[in-house]
Amino acid sequence: MEVFVVRPPRRRYWINAGLLLATIFSTLLVGARLQYGFMRDLPPFPDGLGMNRLFPLAWAFHHPSRLLLGAPFAATLMLILLAHELGHYLYCRYYGVSATLPFFIPAPTLVGTMGAFIRIQSPIRSRTALFDIGIAGPIAGFVFANIALGFALLHSRPLTPSAADSDLQFGYPLVFYLVHWILIHLGAGGVARMPLGAVSLHPTAIAAWVGMFATALNLLPGGQLDGGHIVYATFPRLHRRVSRITILALVLASWYWVGWLLWAILLRISGMRHPQVPLEPGLTAGRRKLFALAVLILALTFVLTPFHGGGLSDLLHDFTRP
Repeated sequence: MEVFVVRPPRRRYWINAGLLLATIFSTLLVGARLQYGFMRDLPPFPDGLGMNRLFPLAWAFHHPSRLLLGAPFAATLMLILLAHELGHYLYCRYYGVSATLPFFIPAPTLVGTMGAFIRIQSPIRSRTALFDIGIAGPIAGFVFANIALGFALLHSRPLTPSAADSDLQFGYPLVFYLVHWILIHLGAGGVARMPLGAVSLHPTAIAAWVGMFATALNLLPGGQLDGGHIVYATFPRLHRRVSRITILALVLASWYWVGWLLWAILLRISGMRHPQVPLEPGLTAGRRKLFALAVLILALTFVLTPFHGGGLSDLLHDFTRP
């Protein structure tokens, strides 16, 4: 009789550490520019966006101490992303599923990163484990993003004409209005009582917005996104159908923001199939209630128009305008 020993995959922690340090730097760089503009009543993303404005390396290296201005934004965003990924990772450990530590993705984007992810390296052996691993990340990230948002709204400023002069305007998800309403009813004064449209957001509020947006993207109910895992664990026979409906909904939503079309394409390319997980046993009643919570979080964090003026309708209008 032959005995085969399966060795665990070799961990390359230096990759995780290198990407983490690079992402800390890239978010510090973007955060420094955001804080610099906030302190001077400038728009967070000024007109004429270009690489030098989005990712101002020369600006920062001319005065390296400026990077310290980005600490609040970078720390807030990194903690939200870390909470999300550790939610997945810790539940993988709990269920004996092999998974990597988080990989952060530095990038010269509006926020200095394209998020983070973990890789699951062994089968998930029950619907319960799949559900818990899938939902733990969005809940953890959502909680941290809400704490950051409450703090940030209290430290925001009234919007001045110079700060409002920007081609890039955010669309707010429902959770922004909910947290704003809660602050008012808790007796917060000053800027917290002003309408959101009249507020210049503190950079940490922008980090919270990114956290909410990332939560909504991950909870899209399709494919192998967190939302797809949650749907498969709860209603395995409906997963493929729900994935198709999600793709169609994203295509329709691209009328308001063209980025949804890209997500529809990515979701289709990545496939609507799901790794097989034993159908029995099913989920407990308590976890089915958590499914409703996941739907609620998606409703609170999803925004049809994340950036105003970026939909297919706007592109069509610009193309046909004389």
